Amino acid sequence: MTPPLPTELVIGVDVGTTAAKVAAFGLGSPWRLVALREYPLLEPLPGQQVQDPAVILEAVLEALAEVAAAVQGAHVLGLSVSTAMHGLVGLDADARPLTPLLTWADARSSAEAAALRASGEAREIHELTGTPVHPMTPLTKLRWFAHHEPATAARVRTWAGLKDLVLHLLTGSLVTELSSASATALLDRRSRRWSERATALAGVSLDQLPQILSPTATLPLAPGLAARVGLPAGTPVVVGAADGPLGNLGTGALAPGVVGLSLGTSGAARMVVPTPPEHLDPSLFCYALTEDHWVLGGAVSNGGLVVRWAGSALAPDLGGDDAALLALAAQVPPGSEGLVMVPYLLAERAPLWDPEVPGAYLGLRRAHSRAHLVRAAVEGVALQLGVLVDRLDAITPVTCVRATGGVFRDPLWREVLAAVLDRPLVTVGAAEGSALGAAALGLFALGRAESLDGALALLAPPESAEPEPVPADPELLAAYAELRSRVPRLVDSLSAVGGLFEPPDAP
Repeated sequence: MTPPLPTELVIGVDVGTTAAKVAAFGLGSPWRLVALREYPLLEPLPGQQVQDPAVILEAVLEALAEVAAAVQGAHVLGLSVSTAMHGLVGLDADARPLTPLLTWADARSSAEAAALRASGEAREIHELTGTPVHPMTPLTKLRWFAHHEPATAARVRTWAGLKDLVLHLLTGSLVTELSSASATALLDRRSRRWSERATALAGVSLDQLPQILSPTATLPLAPGLAARVGLPAGTPVVVGAADGPLGNLGTGALAPGVVGLSLGTSGAARMVVPTPPEHLDPSLFCYALTEDHWVLGGAVSNGGLVVRWAGSALAPDLGGDDAALLALAAQVPPGSEGLVMVPYLLAERAPLWDPEVPGAYLGLRRAHSRAHLVRAAVEGVALQLGVLVDRLDAITPVTCVRATGGVFRDPLWREVLAAVLDRPLVTVGAAEGSALGAAALGLFALGRAESLDGALALLAPPESAEPEPVPADPELLAAYAELRSRVPRLVDSLSAVGGLFEPPDAP
């Protein structure tokens, strides 16, 4: 039986890399509704991963209108916004895009990132801002524009991110918030203001960046937009936070020692701390969730996409059937009989933050079949996430990992990750991610709860139970224990020869 429409609800607007998800949650009710609109990731030139801002914003409007039509009769307490991090778009004086949205996956600024690493400035910026210097960052993208498209850069009045575009759409205000700003490599994490040092390196002025609001700040829903989607004008819009930190909130990974792990196309492992650490592990980022909640962690660009690649490259006869592909891999013993994959198909982020390190299969022998290659891909992704959890464990002992992502519907992913991590692991549903985190942050911002935990509890159905832990198979634990210790050394060794894989300069 479908639960009745609740009298009060909150809406989480979660705008990601390939889809806009608008989810309505009833307070103290199992009632939930999700509208999804997908959009493409474009590659106009090799290494460029961009999107059309107009297409994204139209997807947000359509999903929001669908939800608004379905909740007529209920009181919408407010909207709260989550967006993907690291995007960059140049706007003119009327806030119209002059460039596409350069996403986190855009690698055009690899040379700019490499130059900052070579000069030693990358480590300084990492300490200052909490964001590792990498082609994903707006800082390096801005340097690319200064070097390669100075005429375009000269026309830009404001450099904005995806969050800023969405907030401008909903409220008419061109602003950002602390969480998204903390992932730009342009924010001084101590003063919580735009950094003059970082912006000078980026080649932009402070007045070309949006005003930074608290993640719990609210703005009124603009009248024209409200009429278009079917919500009351002035409905509170909580500016919210970035999708990564909100993923920790949505999965309930807030307590000390609890890691939130997400795995989709890409992946991440994150832990919430009350204040940014004085000094950062070079492999970890430090982003804000709220002023009093910061997230330490690392992100991998190569998550589930690695296995999708393996399916298309090695088993096209399976027709993209993920379940059949993973069943094939499950026939191979753990450890893939000595075969290891370093799964760097895209320019990788953590733990090295060096996009030049190539992917590789190591230990390949004649006896290895395509099933071995696929299983090694699964294990390679899990082992990279295991390295990040180990780095977090060195800061605060990890007591539990709460994982979310569609890949965990398959038992092979669950079994491999549980054994690689060798820590209590629970998986939570895909809805229990950034959209739910945004909704919970919204309730906290609107004063309906005294804490983030309390806000999350308001959105949990009364009869909901804690998910059962994923058991770690003793055979897999033994197989992966030694491999876990070898993977960091293998990756370090591969990084030393990465330059040999670069194509020669064109004549």
